[in-house]
Amino acid sequence: MFKTTLALAAALALAAPAFAQDYTIRAVANSNEEDEDYDGLQVFKSHVEAASNGAIAVEIYMGTQLCSNGAECLQGVADGSIDVYISTLDGAAGLFPYFQVLDMPYLMADDRVAERVLSGDFMRYLRDRALEDSGDTLRLMTIGNTGGWRSYANTQRRVQTPADLAGLKMRTVVADLPQELARAMGASPTPIPWPELFTSLQTRVVEGTANGITDIMSMRFPEAGLRYLTLDQHAYMGAYWWMSNDSFMAMPEDMRQIVVDGFYALQQATFASPKRKSIPAYEAFAAAGGEVYVPTPEERAAFAEAAEPVYAWFTSSVSGGEEILALFRDAVAEAEAAVNEERTRDIQ
Repeated sequence: MFKTTLALAAALALAAPAFAQDYTIRAVANSNEEDEDYDGLQVFKSHVEAASNGAIAVEIYMGTQLCSNGAECLQGVADGSIDVYISTLDGAAGLFPYFQVLDMPYLMADDRVAERVLSGDFMRYLRDRALEDSGDTLRLMTIGNTGGWRSYANTQRRVQTPADLAGLKMRTVVADLPQELARAMGASPTPIPWPELFTSLQTRVVEGTANGITDIMSMRFPEAGLRYLTLDQHAYMGAYWWMSNDSFMAMPEDMRQIVVDGFYALQQATFASPKRKSIPAYEAFAAAGGEVYVPTPEERAAFAEAAEPVYAWFTSSVSGGEEILALFRDAVAEAEAAVNEERTRDIQ
């Protein structure tokens, strides 16, 4: 399906006549052209411009050209100066604390489960709630991926157990839950915006971070001293793609459908991109002197046990936290059941 969508977009781009641009979508990602965000935006732009016969133009702004951090960029979407923005918890958690539920550690087992959860009705629940809570300004269009899975990486030592994280100065996004998780592991959390992380590692403001291998290598973190990566994969790195609701609803229904389909193609591109890019990224990490450690099942269980206080913090500290965590657990359980049924059928 994904290949068909891309092929159709490419064919339309070549064959379609030029039409006047009736709508312009200004899309921002605070990353670089090596990132999954850029891959997704390229697919989105190709599909939307081609399928609309040029009626919709997509302008891509990478880095900090239009805004410098999550809170500032989301404010730009809310007031209409930006049409599309991709955020992680940075920025989004300040407006919608319950979004932190997707960073709950050790709840989703693998890509198949995560991708099914983020493509289903739980995403639509988050969309509707965020739209209401933002006064009909911020519309969640889709949830993709930006970097695979969060795993612990640091400049100091191999991490095999939670005890090995004790005392490390760990960078977190500007959100409460990742800080609580770092504390539960005995580390010292330091919230730092993504564009500042390289310098912070280089100057030892922080000694570690929680990221995937593609982000580590696209940002050249080994050059800043990062050496040790532990693949505990405690959280799926969800990417929240927001659109100005005013910009979206200003389009007629046929154009809105094209945009929605464009975000589906974008989501599939960001799901796929880290899987492919991780292959050369691991090779480059090793060549740069990096060490990758895969925890045993027993060690990973120890990490999950150490993380237990985070669940209690979320349900007691986030308004409606108990309800939304239960909804998320139900969505994960349904996804696991469906994936396991497919696996059983496929091996017969």
